[in-house]
Amino acid sequence: MPAPLLPNLSRRRALQTLACGFGQLALAGLAAPRNAHAAGPLSPHLPKIAPRAKRIIFLFMAGGVSHVDSYDYKPKLQQEDGRMLDFADLRSLAKTGKSPQQRVMRPLWNFAQHGESGLWASDLFPNIAQHADKLCLVRSMHTEGIAHGPATLFLHTGTTTFVRPSMGAWISYGLGSENENLPGFVTISPSLGNGGPRNYGNAFLPPVYQGTAIGRAGIAAKDATIGNLHSPRTPAEARRQFDFLQELNAEQLRQKPGDSELEAVIHSYELAWRMQGAAPGVLGIEDESPETLAMYGIGEKATDNFGRQCLLARRLCESGVRFVQVNYGDNTNNPAWDQHSNLKKHGDHAQAVDRPVAGLLADLAQRGLLEDTIVWWGGEFGRTPYAEKNGTGRDHNPAGFSIWLAGGGFKPGFTYGETDEWGHHAVVNKVHMHDLHATLLHALGLEHEALTYRYAGRDFRLTDVHGRVVHDLFV
Repeated sequence: MPAPLLPNLSRRRALQTLACGFGQLALAGLAAPRNAHAAGPLSPHLPKIAPRAKRIIFLFMAGGVSHVDSYDYKPKLQQEDGRMLDFADLRSLAKTGKSPQQRVMRPLWNFAQHGESGLWASDLFPNIAQHADKLCLVRSMHTEGIAHGPATLFLHTGTTTFVRPSMGAWISYGLGSENENLPGFVTISPSLGNGGPRNYGNAFLPPVYQGTAIGRAGIAAKDATIGNLHSPRTPAEARRQFDFLQELNAEQLRQKPGDSELEAVIHSYELAWRMQGAAPGVLGIEDESPETLAMYGIGEKATDNFGRQCLLARRLCESGVRFVQVNYGDNTNNPAWDQHSNLKKHGDHAQAVDRPVAGLLADLAQRGLLEDTIVWWGGEFGRTPYAEKNGTGRDHNPAGFSIWLAGGGFKPGFTYGETDEWGHHAVVNKVHMHDLHATLLHALGLEHEALTYRYAGRDFRLTDVHGRVVHDLFV
């Protein structure tokens, strides 16, 4: 009979010692048979309805891009620039019950029509504008939450205050992953502010569905990775330790049959092991051609960082990840696009993201991936048509703003909805954030009213008791 693998080591001590080392296990093959994925929680699930797309890339512009300076052309702002008017400012009303008059502020960038569709866009994003005929522009968004924290949580989880699963976690729960060696949901360079990990968390869903973070805001994308994927252990040593831990886990399951949380943790460990063989090849971009790197602006100071994030998103989607979030922001509670003063700073941020996003659209299209990949671009809200405190910036505006979608069965070169003549409130074909969530789920083949999870005696869903699918957005 062979000697014990680790003599005189208690089960508790073994778990404490070994479980912490999954990120450092050697690249030594798979932990389980190839058919294990078919039985796991991340195994591919058949959609309930015919899907238009298989995956989503969400380009999150944290802080709120000014829609009236980018995609919502309002000649009235040019005509009335400098005029003092009562706009019923939501923030002032919430704080003081009063709404002082505000100074109309013209857009700082010039608008023009682009492509055969004639889509209106400013020269804030000139490279993205070249792809106007790929975009499905929604100009009538509205949402919950006046401040960044509540609005950002609402965008990600469908609630402004409660701990709820993120959208990526719901999609991972509903569809699983297309690749047994990669997670179903990845977030690239997430921020620690305005919800932090809750924006990609699983809440009461099993842990295996939470987002896997690559790097974080404030760390250069070239240095971002998933923990430490290398180890000084030999492959044989790492495999023996992993097999021993699996034996302990199997015994625990025998003692607690049907424990879904324990099963999810074990599946997470198995996925962590398998990722060691797959993740390094996906995360590295060394095999990309010089032409591809240039398309994303990699190697140039202004665009290198976000370009790497966008290219990594393409590689992850190409490898079978269902939901990839690419975050443009920082680790403060006043994120990148939050220009309450000096709105011209929008130009610096646009320079950082414009070329990489355009490169992503072009790259997906040339590879045939845009047909079944949804690219979703936008922030938690927009900005006001007036100058905040009569200064040089714009305040938050959850009452009306713009986002765009591309690929995945959405109408290309299409504009939907309108704000009022000032760009302040959505008034025509209004789309609430709950509606957008329902529509995106529908595009993936998921019914938002049926995608539920029972917890604490009731059924929960991403859209709560709200949401409608905006069928007019589809081809």
